Amino acid sequence: MVIMIVLALSLLSLRIIAEKIINFACIQNESNAQSTLRLISAALENYAKDNQGAYPQKVSVLVQSKPAYLDRDYTTQAPVKGYTYNCSRLDSTGYNCYAFPVRCGLSGKTAFTVTTGSLLISESCAEVE
Repeated sequence: MVIMIVLALSLLSLRIIAEKIINFACIQNESNAQSTLRLISAALENYAKDNQGAYPQKVSVLVQSKPAYLDRDYTTQAPVKGYTYNCSRLDSTGYNCYAFPVRCGLSGKTAFTVTTGSLLISESCAEVE
C-alpha cells in the first residue's frame, strides 16, 4: 500500500515537472520566433528602403545581396527552435510572413505573423490549425 502511494506521488511530481519543462521550452521558442520574424521584417524593410520601396520576390535575395540583409533563409531551413517560417505573400508591394510551431502545444502555443510595415500579430496556434 505504501509503495502505491509513493509511486502515485512520484508520478504526479514527474508530470508537474514535465509540464513546467514543456512550458519553459514553449516560452523560449515563442520568444525566438518573435525575434526571428522581427529580423526577417527588418531585413525586408531595409531592402525596400534601399530599392526604391520595392520588396524582394524571395527571402533568398536578402541572403544573397551584397551586403546581405539576412544571415540565412529561414523559410527554406528545417524547423528552427520548434518553429517553421514561411512567407505566404512576398512581392514588390509587400509581405506576409509567419512562424508556426512544429507541434502546437509542445514546441510553441502561439503562431506569429508579420506584415508589411513590421506589424507583428500573434494568435493561439490551436485557433489557426
